[in-house]
Amino acid sequence: MTGSMGSMDRESTGSARGTLPQRLLRLLSLLQVRQEWSGAELTERLGVSARTLRRDVERLRDLDYRVEGTPGVAGGYRLVSGRDLPPLLLDDEEAVAIALALATATGVEESALRALAKLERVLPARLRPGLVAVGRAASVVPHPDAPGVDPTVLGVLAACRHERAVTDFTYRDRMGNSTERRVEPHHLVSHGGHWYLLAHDTAREDWRTFRVDRLSDPRPTHGRFRPRDLPAPDPATFLTRLFARGTYRYTATVTVELPEEQVRERLYGPLPGRVEPRGPDRCEVRISADSLDLVCQYTAVVLSLGAGSALDAPAEVTDRLRRAAALPGR
Repeated sequence: MTGSMGSMDRESTGSARGTLPQRLLRLLSLLQVRQEWSGAELTERLGVSARTLRRDVERLRDLDYRVEGTPGVAGGYRLVSGRDLPPLLLDDEEAVAIALALATATGVEESALRALAKLERVLPARLRPGLVAVGRAASVVPHPDAPGVDPTVLGVLAACRHERAVTDFTYRDRMGNSTERRVEPHHLVSHGGHWYLLAHDTAREDWRTFRVDRLSDPRPTHGRFRPRDLPAPDPATFLTRLFARGTYRYTATVTVELPEEQVRERLYGPLPGRVEPRGPDRCEVRISADSLDLVCQYTAVVLSLGAGSALDAPAEVTDRLRRAAALPGR
């Protein structure tokens, strides 16, 4: 009899989890996005009385969510981690967003797919088919020369950034030279198939970017730092501006008899360089990269825009373009 009653209790709990009302889902979402809420804040957000809030909190506890009361004059609540993971409560849009993010993750594809499979097992049954469908239907075109990145390294760097811990690591530059670096990590940015760490280098007293796949043995020090203001509106803008100013092994400059805006509109994808106006109907396109193939490809695209142009480039670039232009006749 005891076994039957236990089975019935589990079935009742599972059924309750699948039929949580919207207010309870809203309460759970609020508890997940902030470390602590006062009772007054929650009643205002949910539009309920303090008594109803207490009743809803008790129901979440009955469903294995560890909601603790916090001390203080007004009192409050917080959601803490437990040993057993209760079903993950997401709405349809949230489930699709997570599935898309994991299915199209770059640099950590294998880990992302494992996470997607585990996520399916903790979602309510109603959302599982949609999650599986999106995960199998979505894909991303990988960058041809982008190596994978160790998710553990990304995790350590993110934790150091969160804890504001000065961080040491070994870095190998594009020439293969290794140096020990000490930085104040600011942000992680994915661009062009690579992950980059934006950080303030303490020895050089300036901002630097580091490709995470060239970074090894990251470790927090005992030092802490106060976050600095990034010299750009956001991390993505900072990185793209830095790339545009950079000078790499091969650099080609094309002066085009077209307005800057028109050239930008006709170029697809991120340009490894920059476009600058040189008058109302003329602009200069500067292309720079370590890859000869990449510089030649983008230079050819700019030259094919159908406007007057002048090219200033090293012999390796011009020779490659001349050979490409000498197409065999039909």
